[in-house]
This record gives sequence, structure tokens and C-alpha cells, in this order.
Amino acid sequence: MPFYIKQDAAQDNNQSREKRVHDSTSDTVNMGNASKAALLAVSLLLVLLLVPSVAAARIGASVMRSIDGSQTQHLELPERMFGPESVAFDGHGAGPYVSISDGRILKYDGEGNGWKTFAYNPSYVKNNCSTFSSPDSDLPSIATENVCGRPLGLRFHRESGDLYIADAYMGLLRVGPNGGEATVLATMADGVPLSFTNGVDVNQVTGDVYFTSSSTRYTRAQHQMVTNTGDSTGRILKYDPKTNKVSVLMSDVTYPNGISLSADRTYLVVSLTGPCKLLKFWIQGPKAGKSEVFADLPGYPDNIRPDKKGGYWVALHREKYELPYGKDSHLLAIRIGAKGEKLQDMRGPKSVRPTEVVEREEGKIYLGSVELSYLCFGHDQML
Repeated sequence: MPFYIKQDAAQDNNQSREKRVHDSTSDTVNMGNASKAALLAVSLLLVLLLVPSVAAARIGASVMRSIDGSQTQHLELPERMFGPESVAFDGHGAGPYVSISDGRILKYDGEGNGWKTFAYNPSYVKNNCSTFSSPDSDLPSIATENVCGRPLGLRFHRESGDLYIADAYMGLLRVGPNGGEATVLATMADGVPLSFTNGVDVNQVTGDVYFTSSSTRYTRAQHQMVTNTGDSTGRILKYDPKTNKVSVLMSDVTYPNGISLSADRTYLVVSLTGPCKLLKFWIQGPKAGKSEVFADLPGYPDNIRPDKKGGYWVALHREKYELPYGKDSHLLAIRIGAKGEKLQDMRGPKSVRPTEVVEREEGKIYLGSVELSYLCFGHDQML
């Protein structure tokens, strides 16, 4: 019995040693598998992290270099005049024409002659508004807007030479090629007053005029309320010069501002200031009467104008998440392609908050503003 006991003990010891060796080997194998799994996980993570970078690099490569908007020159307005909101050139290339804060349209007549009054609304003369912009007046222009008007969008019909004016308070107006007192074309649409007329564009073939009313509830002096309350009483409208009638193309729009007709005249692109988006509204074809988001924007858009590459320049009043401190640079405008893609941006000092960007054939870019006492412009070297 003792022998067998010793033999059993030896067997137990051998089995125990074999088990420890087996367990040790299993642990080594398991640790190796765990290391491989961890290495594989890290590799996959690196791949996932690198993929967006590669994609971003590809996207970035398709975007043109940023324009330095700080290199602009200035066309100073006459004393006490400011806010060249919109910029236009007539069919002969003369101008620029600008809409300013005291209710008038000014025309730049060259270095020798400077700025001259081109047009004004009927209320401007009736209310003797010229006295409000004199050096002796202490009234800010915003206090007289409701009686003197505040022209915003400007657009020429090149064939007739007529200039269409979207006046925030006076509605839609038109003045002939010789200027003077403008004619009020519309102050209401479907029985609802045009409380905040804003952007305008003209179909150069048909003569039809497209324009926006930013709100039926608030005026331009209350424009911040349109954004802060999410007001959606804005409208997209059409004026037919043949019938002198205004029709509402789309209602319940959130802060429609600038408007531009597409190159093929099948749709409108409308900037929505509060939502920071561009809206496409179809006026021809199978989608006529329907709308869709054309582009999401990194800032609050104002006017939109065609560029010379088949796309659009969108002026940005400020960025979505702009800080008052830090580097003195922010987005001034963004160039959007015909399919809504971002192509290029323009950056400049925070003191400049553009309302419009107009690109001319000769390579100049003009920047409108609702705040400045001058019109910014730059040459094609900026591009």
C-alpha cells in the first residue's frame, strides 16, 4: 500500500507539473492573442482616424484658396452718409450705384465727380429728408427710416435701363435710366403689407422681378427680432411688369433676405438669414413651386449675387459662433458653386460686415455694407 501510495503521489505530482506547464502555456497563448487583438484594434482605430483626414484633404484640395478681404480699397461716401447696402451697375457698365441709409440711391460718377444723387422715393422729398442727413442734424438715420425709406436691394433691367429698388419701408420701386423720383410699384401682396422688403433680382429675358419680404410682423428697424424669435412670416414674391401685379410664390419662410435667379432661369436661390441656409425655389420645370435646401452656411447670409464662374457670392454678416475677442479676422463671404458646394471664402477684419459681394467682368469685387461710410472694392489680385 505505501508503495502504491508513493506511486500515486508521484503521478499526482507529475500531473500537477504537467497542468502547471499547460496552464502557463495557455496563459501565454491567451496573452499573445490578447496582444494581437489589442494591436488589431489600435490599427483599426488609426485607419478610422486617418480616413476622414484623407477625405478632408481631398475636399480641401477642391476648394480654392481663401481671399484676403483686408486688402480692399475704399470709395468714401459724402459726409454723414453711410450704409451702401447693395451695389449695382447699369447696362452700360456705369456705376457703382449704391443704396444708402438716408433713403437715396447714389451713383459714383468717376474720380472727378464723385458721388451724386441718382434716385429717391416719393417720401424723401415730401418729408424734406435731405435735412436729416445735413451736418446740422443730430438724428440717426434709423430714426427717420420709416418716413424717408431705407433702400436695400438694387437690380437693373439692362435692356430698359430701369432700376428696381427693394425699399424696406416703401415696398418695391422702379426708376428710369435718368434717375429722379422712383415710382412705387407695390406695397402689398395678397392684401398683406410689405413690412420689410429686402432683396431683388430681375429676369433679364422676361423682365419679371423677384423679391423678398423678410417679415410681415417686423420692420427693418426690428430685424434682430426676426432672428431672435425665429419669425417665419417671410415671403418670396414676383412682380410682373406687363400686368403690374404681384404674386406670392412662397410664404411662411424664415427670414428670406437676398435673392438671385439661376443662370438658366429655372430656379431662385434665396438666402435665409436666421437659419444660415440657402434655399432653392423652383420656378420652372417639373419641380416648379417646390423648394429645397441648397446649402448650409457657416454664418448669417445677406445678399446673394452671381459670380463669374456659374456660382454665387454670398455675403456673411457674421459667423455663427463668432467671438468678439481673439484674432481680428472672420468670414466676409463665401463662394458657392452651381450645385451648392463651397468653393472659396473671403476673410477680413471684424469691423467689416458685408451685405453684398458683386464681382465685375474687369476683375473687381465690390463689398456692400449696412454700417460703413465707404464702399469696399478690390482687384483681381485678391482672387
